[in-house]
Amino acid sequence: MIEAHIIPYFGNMKLNEITPSDIINWQNAIREKQYSQTYMRMLQNQITALFTHAQKIYNLGNNPCKKVKKMGKSDADKLNFWTYEEYEQFIKTVDKKSHYYVIFEILFWTGCREGELLALTKDDIDFKNNQIHISKTYYRTGGKDIVTTPKTEQSVRTLEIPEFLKEEIQDYYNRLYDYPTDKRLFPIVAEAVQHKLKRNVEKAGVKKIRVHDIRHSHTAYLIHQGVQPLIIKERLGHRDIKITLNTYGHLYPNEQKNVAAMLDHRKKENALAANKSISK
Repeated sequence: MIEAHIIPYFGNMKLNEITPSDIINWQNAIREKQYSQTYMRMLQNQITALFTHAQKIYNLGNNPCKKVKKMGKSDADKLNFWTYEEYEQFIKTVDKKSHYYVIFEILFWTGCREGELLALTKDDIDFKNNQIHISKTYYRTGGKDIVTTPKTEQSVRTLEIPEFLKEEIQDYYNRLYDYPTDKRLFPIVAEAVQHKLKRNVEKAGVKKIRVHDIRHSHTAYLIHQGVQPLIIKERLGHRDIKITLNTYGHLYPNEQKNVAAMLDHRKKENALAANKSISK
């Protein structure tokens, strides 16, 4: 976050020269990128932590972050995602021979992050065992492509993928002539994916979502299929099960009803068994 969103903006400015006005201008620049409220709050926390550290350790006089309103929200707003039917309507508008088709298929059927997808190489795909190995992430800053380790240790993971997705990825790679196995499969920037999504959303006539919301769509689909939170946590690469439950717990209302129905059923079974025992 610091390398991608703070250093490129403030450059070589000294911390004691950065004013509250500078922080506000930075916040406005971040808002223009249309990140989620939670991500903007995380960015805010990062820059605030830098100034707080400078105050405590290097005797910085003032923390400009404390003089302006915090950006973003700590708790996510209502999740925006597609149903399976909406995704199907969208993907039909994307040319199957296009690399974008494979990109959106991977995003929807794995729930990986956009940066993780853009960092994938052929070496990360296990075609024999139908697996994708997530071990790095991609972003672009200062006109340079950066591939680095994921945001957390838990983000390094192996995703099981369905046969049809494996075949789509394999067909795409086979169309690349003499392509290096360690080179990014999709050598494009995140903005290109965002623009393509926006154009085809309009073609499909489905509700507008961000690229990151496709990750939410994958999760909502898994929940609808009855997949339990711990499995989803591992698939998404969350650091803690609390993150999964805080983000997606409200999508589990039927599970609460199922638990109550199960307990009621067990209670009746036990009562019936007890009555039979007494009658004997």
